[in-house]
Amino acid sequence: MKGRGVLHPQLSRVLAETGHTDLLGLADSGLPLPATVERVDLGFAPGQPALLEVLDAVLSELRVEGYLLATESREHAPWLVEALAARLPAAGVAWVPHEELKARCRSARALVRTGEVRPFANVLLVSGVDFAPPAR
Repeated sequence: MKGRGVLHPQLSRVLAETGHTDLLGLADSGLPLPATVERVDLGFAPGQPALLEVLDAVLSELRVEGYLLATESREHAPWLVEALAARLPAAGVAWVPHEELKARCRSARALVRTGEVRPFANVLLVSGVDFAPPAR
């Protein structure tokens, strides 16, 4: 039995299978998710789990080199913009209109629906790579 990190079996598998430059989306409960992309549905009640809780769990296992946010998030989700900047200071951010962000979701490796109920709480993470030598 896995005892640390991401315990949700589907999300754990998705993280393990995500490769360099793959997109992994974290979405609020209202984002329409394309039927052609794997969906990891974590939301079980309004606000639960919160997007930032899921983000922190994902970042404990996934290297991220960049991320995409909707330009509308600056106005409607400044808490998310600030949280991502604090958690990913070395990652580049790309700003796209919300409609383009939704279109780019179609090319994501997977989309993770959270219970987040605040609007424009959506991000596409660009998977990085870790070439650090193994610990001995």
